[in-house]
Amino acid sequence: MAVAGDSAGGNLAAVAALLARDAGIPLAHQLLVYPVTDTAKDTPSWREYGTGYGLDAGSLARFMDLYRDGADPSDPRLAPLRAPDLAGAAPATVITAECDILRDEAERYARRLAAAGVPVELRRYDGVVHSFFLLPEIFDTGAEAVEFAVRRLRAAFDDHSRQGSAA
Repeated sequence: MAVAGDSAGGNLAAVAALLARDAGIPLAHQLLVYPVTDTAKDTPSWREYGTGYGLDAGSLARFMDLYRDGADPSDPRLAPLRAPDLAGAAPATVITAECDILRDEAERYARRLAAAGVPVELRRYDGVVHSFFLLPEIFDTGAEAVEFAVRRLRAAFDDHSRQGSAA
């Protein structure tokens, strides 16, 4: 089993991967496509790409407030980047877009996963905006990113099934 999501869905997938780890549920992989991983709204990409690049900072802040519904913004179930320990999480693929408000927090999350010993591959696609992954008819790199994600998931399932049959 794997978890996957983009943007807010990437947040849900990252949180689900941490909850699965905590519950002892083995996951083959987590695929995170420009995920929301923090609630701080203070990264350079947040400032640089907050207007005019598709995902607007004001709208995203409103969505975050609605999703949070009064919960502590530093709760790792909302902001997995703030989890005290990421060790033992499922192997990950993190895909980011250069011109995306979420780029820096997603890349920071990938680096924290790697620092915790989680196998992770981070790939940034240059010259594209948030949602490029879902728009391969507009962005050639969207089709490339989808193919990359499929290869990563297939490899993860192959590795996971080999490990399971060796046990």
